[in-house]
Amino acid sequence: MRLTDAAAIAGIGSTAFGKHLDGAEKDLACQAIVAALDDAGLDPGEVDGMCSYTMEETDEVEIAKNIGAGEIAFFSRIGYGGGGGCATIAQLAMAVATGRCTVGVAWRSRKRGSGLRPWAAAEGQPSTGAQWTRPFGLLRPADEIAMLARRYLHTYGATRDHLANVALACRRHANANPGAMMFERTLTREQYHAARWVSEPLGLYDCCLETDGALACVVVSGERAADLPQRPVYVHSASQGLPRQHHGMTNYWGPDPLRGPGYACARPLWRAAEFTPADVSVAQIYDAFTPLVPFSLEAYGFCGPGEGASFTEDGGIELGGRLPVNTSGGGLSEAYVHGFNLIVEGVRQLRGTATTQVADARTCLVTSGECVPTSALLLRN
Repeated sequence: MRLTDAAAIAGIGSTAFGKHLDGAEKDLACQAIVAALDDAGLDPGEVDGMCSYTMEETDEVEIAKNIGAGEIAFFSRIGYGGGGGCATIAQLAMAVATGRCTVGVAWRSRKRGSGLRPWAAAEGQPSTGAQWTRPFGLLRPADEIAMLARRYLHTYGATRDHLANVALACRRHANANPGAMMFERTLTREQYHAARWVSEPLGLYDCCLETDGALACVVVSGERAADLPQRPVYVHSASQGLPRQHHGMTNYWGPDPLRGPGYACARPLWRAAEFTPADVSVAQIYDAFTPLVPFSLEAYGFCGPGEGASFTEDGGIELGGRLPVNTSGGGLSEAYVHGFNLIVEGVRQLRGTATTQVADARTCLVTSGECVPTSALLLRN
């Protein structure tokens, strides 16, 4: 049995994004899920499948009760935070395609804009991976990615101006998106370079936002989606990736630390697809930090190793460029909800309803977090 186009995203929903939003994470999750079901024209009582993240603070029992779901026949959770988003859709697509459920909901809810930092609260013995990094000063995700970014700049002759291209592209797209936290809040190259360091070579605008908010998607069979109100967005291919001997959040010990989980994820993704990177209309690439975009452009085959930085030049990842990326603003300028907003924006692009719309968009790549065990989707309309 092939997954190809057997399931489709039929509904999307989200709350507002911001800091210090009212309500608990459970409240936000329920709001987003009910909005997605309403978008799909489905009753909550039809929901019989659920998938979210292991790091999600809301559990299936509470969500099912509070939205009024029916009997749940399938539920699962995906690990590794930012690496898990696309896999939630993939799991539901497989469950629908194999008859395990008929109406699945995937979601992510966070109140990080209210001050919650999961690494800041950690006490006691570090995890297996972190015990080799935290004692030496790599305390935050920004510190770990900064090490890889420095290696990338040194190895390939890239500069912080290339990272600025990513930040500026995301900000320009967010400036046109009324739902983005950075709507109408412009950013100049001069402001980018003048900003304070977070973890050198990463400055303030190389790092994602801190956001409260929630998003959700509804997954049904491709056949059923064709009869629902919204234009179906088919799950064409999906994969996860965990390289051999991967270590912790990032792997500094492999033969090439810059060949991260995206490479392991890309191979099965394209192997199961009926089109190639050259056929992708638009991409939503996980951008908790600016270097992750060139890393992923290379991993998923849009350019060769070390060429991701130059790919961003001359508006290459902006509307009208070689490959428009993160057209809602992404984690850098729309909202940071562990990448789930990238999936929702991919759906909007293929429906033709995005605020920065790619003309005649037919296919979309969505990626989850590079450097951690990850996942990806190829969507088509």
